[in-house]
Amino acid sequence: MINYQHFTLKNGLEVYVHEDHTTPMAAFNILYNVGSRDEDENKTGFAHLFEHLMFGGSKNIPAYDEPLQKVGGENNAFTSPDITNYYITLPAQNIETAFWLESDRMMSLSFDPKVLEVQRKVVIEEFKQRYLNQPYGDVWLKLRPLIYEKHPYRWATIGKEISHIEEATMDDVKHFFYKYYLPNNAILVVAGDVTFEQIKELCTKWFEPIPAGEKYVRNLPQETPQTAPKFLETSAKVPLNAIYKAYNTPGRFDDDFYDADLVSDILGRGKSSRLYTKLVKEKQFFNNVSGYVTASLDPGLLIIQGNLNEGVSLEEADAAIEEVVADLRNNALEERELQKVKNQAESTMAFAEVELLNRAMNLAFAANAGNPDWCNDDAEKIAKVSPESLQAMAKRMLRKENCSTMYYRAEK
Repeated sequence: MINYQHFTLKNGLEVYVHEDHTTPMAAFNILYNVGSRDEDENKTGFAHLFEHLMFGGSKNIPAYDEPLQKVGGENNAFTSPDITNYYITLPAQNIETAFWLESDRMMSLSFDPKVLEVQRKVVIEEFKQRYLNQPYGDVWLKLRPLIYEKHPYRWATIGKEISHIEEATMDDVKHFFYKYYLPNNAILVVAGDVTFEQIKELCTKWFEPIPAGEKYVRNLPQETPQTAPKFLETSAKVPLNAIYKAYNTPGRFDDDFYDADLVSDILGRGKSSRLYTKLVKEKQFFNNVSGYVTASLDPGLLIIQGNLNEGVSLEEADAAIEEVVADLRNNALEERELQKVKNQAESTMAFAEVELLNRAMNLAFAANAGNPDWCNDDAEKIAKVSPESLQAMAKRMLRKENCSTMYYRAEK
C-alpha cells in the first residue's frame, strides 16, 4: 500500500508526498505529461530529444550532475509514448538540492545552441546504434506503422526518422518546451524520510514562482477496431528468422487490462509458459519465444515474438503459434494455471514496491493517468481475474482479424 498526501500549487503543479521514515533516503520524481504520442508527425523524436536537453544545464545551473553528486545523489530519466519522467534519489537531509535543480530547469532551461548540437548528435548516434545498426533493432520502426494507422503510437519514441532530429531548430525546441514543460502539465512525487509540511514549504519556495502556461488538452486520433489481419515481411542480415505477432489490447488502467496481461503471462512469461513449453522444449521450433503487453495508457498491444531455429520455416512457426493461441482461446483454463501467473504478477509487484523510487514512480504514473489511487488497485484487480473472464478476453483478443504479423527473414 502506497500511502500519500496531496496538494496543488497555485500554478497547477500537482504534488504527492509519500512518507517513509524507515529509510534515510528520499526519491524525487517529476513526470511531465508528454510523450512521443504528443508530437507532430512531421517532427517526431522531440520528447526523447528533450529528455537529453534537460540535462544540458539551466539558467542558473550550467552543470546538472555536479551539485547532485556532491550531496550523494543520483539521477536519470526516460521517455515513453505516454510520458517523460525525471527522477533523483539522494539522502533525505539533502532533499532541497533536488528542488533547486528541478525547479531551475523547469523555469529556465538553457537554450544554448551548443547544447542542442551536442544532444542532437547524441540522439542521432543512439538512433543509429540501437535502431539501425543492431540486429532486429528496426523491428518497432516497421511494426508500429503496420499496427497503428491513425494513433501517434505508430512511430517509435526515438522518432520516425533521423531527419526529424537533424532538422530540429531552436524555435522548434522552444515551442516544445513552452507547450509541455509547465508546472500545470506535471506531477511531482516526493517519497522517503520527509514530511508533508516540509515538502509543501519547499514546493512553495522553489516551484510556486514558476508561472503556469496554457493548459494542454490532449485530443489524439483513435484507432478504429481492427477487422482484418495485417501482414508485413521484411529482411536483414540478422542471425535467425524471427516472427512478431501483435494483438490489440485494452489500455493500462482499463478495467479488463489484467485479463489481457495474464493472457500474455500464460502464453509467454518464462520457461513454464505455454509457448516456451510447446515451441521451444517440445517441438524445438524456436530458439526463444515470449509474450508480453505494452501496457500503454491508450489501447495497447499483446506481443508474441520469437527467433526460429535453423530449418524451421516462418510459415510453420506461425502456424505453431496459432495452435497454442487457439488452445487458450477455445478451451477452458484450469484454476491452477491461472493461480500460478497471478502469484507471479503479485510477487513481481511486491518486490518492486520494496524500492522507494518504484513507489514514487507508480504513484506519479497513476496520478497522471487520472487517479492516484490506481497505484494501490493492481493486486485487487489481479485477484478478480477468473478463468471465465480470462478466457472471454482470450476469445475477444486472440483473433486472427485482431492480429498484425511481421516475418523478419534472415538474409543469407
